[in-house]
Amino acid sequence: MQTVEAEGEIVEVSSPREVTLRTGGQAKVADATLRDESGSITLSLWDAQIEAFTKGARVKVSNGYINTFKGELRLNTGRNGKLELVP
Repeated sequence: MQTVEAEGEIVEVSSPREVTLRTGGQAKVADATLRDESGSITLSLWDAQIEAFTKGARVKVSNGYINTFKGELRLNTGRNGKLELVP
């Protein structure tokens, strides 16, 4: 599912882990749980996003996409998406 818009509160963030990208590079990723009145979904936080978006933050995802990883639905921002704090 592409072009996903979502807004909610980050209620949990896992410890970051190092992953090898398809391009051969390295990156850090952490799993955050994003919750709103309809439920919750795992949001992938990459590199600088891990420090910028912490537990308790209200965030908005624009132009995101949903995929499955290890049988679980996940929300991602990808190259074209945007993740920002909501006041």
